[in-house]
Amino acid sequence: MTRKYIDISAGEFFMHKNNPDFCGLGVIKSVEPLKTLVYNKGKQQIVTIDGIEYNFPEKSFLPLVVNQKFNFEYPEYLVAWQFNREFYCILDHDTEVGCVGFLFYGINHPMFIRLTEDENKEIIFLESRFQIEWESNDRFQGEMLRTLLKHLIIKITRLAKSQSEIYQSFSDDKLDIVRRLSVLIELNYKKEHSVKFYADALNKSPKTLSNIFSILKQQAPSKLIHNRITLEAKRYLNYTDKTAKEIAFELGFEDVSSFSRFFKRNTGVNISSFKVEFK
Repeated sequence: MTRKYIDISAGEFFMHKNNPDFCGLGVIKSVEPLKTLVYNKGKQQIVTIDGIEYNFPEKSFLPLVVNQKFNFEYPEYLVAWQFNREFYCILDHDTEVGCVGFLFYGINHPMFIRLTEDENKEIIFLESRFQIEWESNDRFQGEMLRTLLKHLIIKITRLAKSQSEIYQSFSDDKLDIVRRLSVLIELNYKKEHSVKFYADALNKSPKTLSNIFSILKQQAPSKLIHNRITLEAKRYLNYTDKTAKEIAFELGFEDVSSFSRFFKRNTGVNISSFKVEFK
């Protein structure tokens, strides 16, 4: 079953429950950019994200974003919430929920957030509140759904941070630069490939930015940028009919040869071999 809410500003919000067809098409098909929170109420199952299989533990959450192709072994055991920017913009409301660059568009994904028995009961109660609100059909429904969604995001973000080794070692303030860089990369990786661009945006020198990430025990900014470009290149190669030349242009390379060199340097295989391996 899928519930859907659309408001006058083109805001879209979905709630899937026991939906056997629930999945994400990623770059295969142009879709509305939706953020997704998936709750596994049933037993542990396999989730396949961008062609890689992971164990999705029971009583846990998984955040997903647009462009990720995903499907589940037992989608009928899941509850999922999906929303677009117009319904609730996590970037504009970052001071409220603090999830952008961490829960969504973060550098450590996929992220499986486990629930204790008490936490699971809280989520079940919150799920029931959503169910009640879906039965309302008045002018307050959209705002109530937004409020419940915000409650859910804050709850899951808190749990994720409590289970994150880095957030147990460093304060939110110190890790804010990691979140900010993650967001900047997500917004600009198709055009900007140099650390200098991102360092300038953060009012740091490239060396200072790299040193900060070293202190925080994170991958170097250059590596994060390259990882994001490589991930998107793999998606295009795996799930679309785009040529290497078209992908190179899409990802901001001057020509296909420079893209080919970049891809082999970061994956260890050339483009044609990668396509054969995936098939």
